[in-house]
Amino acid sequence: MLARISSGAVLGIEAYEVQVEVDINLGMQVFHIVGLPKGAVREARLRIPSAMENAGFDFPTHKITLNLAPADVRKDGTAFDLPMTVGIMAAQRKLPAQRDGMALEDWMIVGELGLDGEVRPVDGVLPLAVMARDTGRRGMIVPKANAREAAVVSELQVVPVGHLTEVIELLRGQRDIEPEVLECEPGDGFPMQYPIDFNEVAGQEAAKRALEVAAAGGHNVALVGPPGSGKSMLAKRLPTILPEMTFDEALETTKLYSITGQVPQDRGLVTRRPFRSPHHTISNVGIIGGGRGIPRPGEVSLAHHGVLFLDELPEFPRGVLEVLRQPLEDNEVTISRSMSTVTYPANVMLVAAMNPCPCGYFGADPDKCDCPEHVVRRYRNKLSGPLMDRIDLHVEVPAVPYDRLKDHDRGELSDQIRGRVDAARVRQHRRFRGTDVHSNAQMRPADLRQHCELDDSGHQLLQKVVDTLGMSARGYDRILKVARTIADLAGADEITPAYLSEAIQYRTLDRDLDGGHGRRSFHPTG
Repeated sequence: MLARISSGAVLGIEAYEVQVEVDINLGMQVFHIVGLPKGAVREARLRIPSAMENAGFDFPTHKITLNLAPADVRKDGTAFDLPMTVGIMAAQRKLPAQRDGMALEDWMIVGELGLDGEVRPVDGVLPLAVMARDTGRRGMIVPKANAREAAVVSELQVVPVGHLTEVIELLRGQRDIEPEVLECEPGDGFPMQYPIDFNEVAGQEAAKRALEVAAAGGHNVALVGPPGSGKSMLAKRLPTILPEMTFDEALETTKLYSITGQVPQDRGLVTRRPFRSPHHTISNVGIIGGGRGIPRPGEVSLAHHGVLFLDELPEFPRGVLEVLRQPLEDNEVTISRSMSTVTYPANVMLVAAMNPCPCGYFGADPDKCDCPEHVVRRYRNKLSGPLMDRIDLHVEVPAVPYDRLKDHDRGELSDQIRGRVDAARVRQHRRFRGTDVHSNAQMRPADLRQHCELDDSGHQLLQKVVDTLGMSARGYDRILKVARTIADLAGADEITPAYLSEAIQYRTLDRDLDGGHGRRSFHPTG
């Protein structure tokens, strides 16, 4: 007696089909699971018999061989519990081959089983639903807690179940369960409503302007200032001025949250741009991804299409900061292990906040800062030159004077700023139509030559800056990209010296800062 049930597993952010093959033959009662099962899959031999007995179904007293194909790929997780149980019932001929025109093979089934027969949620349901649709499955049986997530794939009939008896009665035609329906068709974008707004930040007009430029071009930003100046407050409000997520962006981001079990159950789709703020004690694996078995995405991938905020940047281990260099350049993370290699997307805006010295008051209050020269330099040299070259805008965030704190006029609303950002992004979409470049920050050298031409006065100005600061080629490219974004915000086709000058002033960390104790340089070294 042989039965086949369709299920699946996830590798990276994509799913692949797994056929659960069950054969029951005469012989001593034994339950074999083959097909490279890992710990959680092997333990199903103990969960399934108890779940079936407690749900009122007889577990076979014969020899059971259960194969997970393809047999040369390791299987992990508890999502195979339910399809294996359904396969055992089908192999006993206790389930019909068809019901309401749908064959058993038309269903994809995933779910973990409790010992009482409860169907519990699993990770990675959204990629599995996309794969089910692409492989021609007509329906998908999922745990209730995963139903809205799977229903994002509207072409698929998603049936939510809470107990093993519901599944068996459904497949026998003894019960009808209303399919889950989620209203989220592809469109121009998802309206965003945030409980915070840019006009809540007192003062800091220059920093707000810099963040507007960063949002318009997708640029990385470093905010430098004393404690309490509003660096974190500004960073947390950056998503409120970013363009609304498109359906494709939301789908790709939700896949990452699905495989880590972080999809909001009330929505089923991540429609706000992520804002991830890991603590400075995070490890390399935590920031990039990895782990035992199949590598999992890290914080840089969970911030995909959103903001990765690193507060107190010099407090992060140098190794953690250095592993960010490749994802910031390539917008993806590739993790290789002995059994697999996975690539996770990591198209993020990096926002870093830092104090100018260990006490935080260098350059802000000479009476408070007594950090010796070598202590300040050691603190700053935790940041390598190559890392700082990948940050397009270096922005000073000074302490806010009292008259600005008491002022009731806090400036523009996030919606007003986002209107200008959207207009600049539209110009970029037209400019890069037909390419894989979506914003000015992603421009390659060939794009810079085509879209960032300077006149003689612009070349003279930039040459003087490069010669004075000893700027790297990457730093030169960053200035051109930011100048192109400033021109886009102004609706201009040409990059004038005025736009170039504003872009140059956003290289604060390449210049000398006057801390009140004489001139001391801030030049991060490698």
